[in-house]
Amino acid sequence: MSDVVSYQREDEIGLIVVDNPPVNALGHAVRQGLLDALDQGLADDGARALVVMGAGRTFPAGADIREFGQTPKEPALPDVINRLEDSGKLLIAAVHGTALGGGMEITLGCDYRLALDSARMGLPEVNLGLLPGAGGTQRLPRLIGAQAALDAIVGGKPMKAGQLEKMGVVDKVVSGDLKAEAIAYARQLADDNAPRRKVSELTVDKESDTVFSDYEQSIARKKRGFLAPFHCIKAVQAATELDFAAGQKRERELFTELLNSPQSAAQRHVFFAEREVGKVPGIAKDTPRREIAQVGIIGAGTMGGGIAMNFLSAGIPVKMLEMKQEALDKGVALIRKNYEATAKKGRMTSEQVERCMSLLTSTLSYDDLSDVDLVIEAVFENMKVKKEVFGELDRVTKPGAILATNTSTLDVNEIAQSTRRPEDVIGMHFFSPANVMKLLENVRGEATSDEVIATVMDLSKRIGKVGVLVGVCYGFVGNRILHKRQAQAISLVNEGATPAQVDKVLYDFGLPMGPFAMADLAGLDVGWRIREGLRESDPANAPERNWLDALAEQERWGQKTGGGVFDYAEGDRTPRPSEVTAAEIEKYRAEQGIETREISDTEILERCLYVMVNEGAKILEEGVAMRPLDIDIVWIYGYGFPVYQGGPMFWADSIGLDKVHAKIQQFHDETGHDDWKPAPLLERLAKEGKRFADL
Repeated sequence: MSDVVSYQREDEIGLIVVDNPPVNALGHAVRQGLLDALDQGLADDGARALVVMGAGRTFPAGADIREFGQTPKEPALPDVINRLEDSGKLLIAAVHGTALGGGMEITLGCDYRLALDSARMGLPEVNLGLLPGAGGTQRLPRLIGAQAALDAIVGGKPMKAGQLEKMGVVDKVVSGDLKAEAIAYARQLADDNAPRRKVSELTVDKESDTVFSDYEQSIARKKRGFLAPFHCIKAVQAATELDFAAGQKRERELFTELLNSPQSAAQRHVFFAEREVGKVPGIAKDTPRREIAQVGIIGAGTMGGGIAMNFLSAGIPVKMLEMKQEALDKGVALIRKNYEATAKKGRMTSEQVERCMSLLTSTLSYDDLSDVDLVIEAVFENMKVKKEVFGELDRVTKPGAILATNTSTLDVNEIAQSTRRPEDVIGMHFFSPANVMKLLENVRGEATSDEVIATVMDLSKRIGKVGVLVGVCYGFVGNRILHKRQAQAISLVNEGATPAQVDKVLYDFGLPMGPFAMADLAGLDVGWRIREGLRESDPANAPERNWLDALAEQERWGQKTGGGVFDYAEGDRTPRPSEVTAAEIEKYRAEQGIETREISDTEILERCLYVMVNEGAKILEEGVAMRPLDIDIVWIYGYGFPVYQGGPMFWADSIGLDKVHAKIQQFHDETGHDDWKPAPLLERLAKEGKRFADL
């Protein structure tokens, strides 16, 4: 008798129950247990029909992905599902919770599917760089047609029971007691002499001869660089062209290719890292959390409004403060405009728009923030201004209120010292557009309490963000690394590359845009003002003037002015080479006496990415980031580092730290620049033959 799968009979219905907490993952013991319980049910003459279900909170939620990459143990899941389908008795899947991946594939091996109205099912393997490898790409098209199967498999999103019923995946949706409903349904089917229904014996409806080529074209841009979505299409196509046995063999070949690919390894790393990043080392699980029932936002500009929307959408009331009524009205109007645009796209209802707007109040007085539980400052990136704001917040907010700054570069400790309660001060660095971007870089100051950290990390999830805890330094994790990469991009252009060449290399690597197109999107004036501020406040450490400053001074600020590093046609965001920029670059080269040379794409990639890795290693040594995975998640969700590359630190591991270190050392020998001085941590790991993942 299996410890994780049991068989029992109630009246004339046999129950096969998986009980492998917490999510009934389909590990080896469960797979073997299913076969053993099936044998018991088939041998039980008193059982007219069999029901497969899960104990606890869910039907089997999917495969045990910890087994991926290990030597497979028999029985394999495809064989288990084939045995279920070939059993001699009527078989019903009774689903609650989430039946994902292998869990949904098990239901497709049953004759009938019943689900609680709260249940969800889906085939999300594509998000791990894989495809459904236990018959999902062969059975689902046979059940609902190729087009609908492609949407489900390539999209990889869970679907609700009601939607699945309309699609023809689920036969009956119920509420209440799943066990009782499943027994009653199985008895009804047995009484009606309901036929066995082997999905594998159905004929696939392809719908059109061009369905697969059309589908590839439709996802080409969005899925650029990914292998798995296109392998999924090939697998579904096999279901339309081959018999089930041959199609399942082809599915397995494609699955194995993906499983052994660097992309799947990277995507699985990101899957685990995203779940691990919220667990902060040194913060006890039982650390008290403060209640966040109302939030204050200082600043009604684009950033402040975007931050406010995160809380409004989560049902948390917001008080938004500005100094002038005109700015306040403009900010509120922009929030409404954004919500109404979302409603027009069908992503929310007009009632939801009004519900969100009803949670927003505005004010011109700091005193009105006396009862908020958290206040986030989103004013101009200037230390003097921010310290004045925090002085006012210290005066008016109640004891225990969390005071957060949205600074992207400034010293959170210095800001905290402008209050009498530095333990309540934390950085909450949202990324623009703040209502869209998933990353929230939470910055721990020297005095920030564990209670505040735990509260803000939990709150990140509540408002739909991936929160990463980092320490204080200029630019924190994301922007500190970004500035090093940007400096290399500029140097490469100075030495002979073009902005378009640099951008293309990084775009082809998988980033959503190159460094110069990104600068145009953000606005060249932003970086220029920061550099000007440094030249005024800290001239010894300020960057030298370059051709980007010259462009900014001409008010070529990027997309918003129709020209920056690149030119832009009205209504078109496509970057085009600019003669103005080319002239400024040539002028700068002449003034600096730079002799240009041909720069290879390989050099561009190595210099732009290896400098990121080296800086990441320094950040780890300094404790600004606690783990390599924190850096990876910051760059994936904040800057669009390709998921299928796993983040900069994982990517470096995949290259080999010995190779990365050797190249960095070479660049240091050639330039003598401190940015290329190998980080001691990187040097040590390379010499020991280790990876960042070994830390």
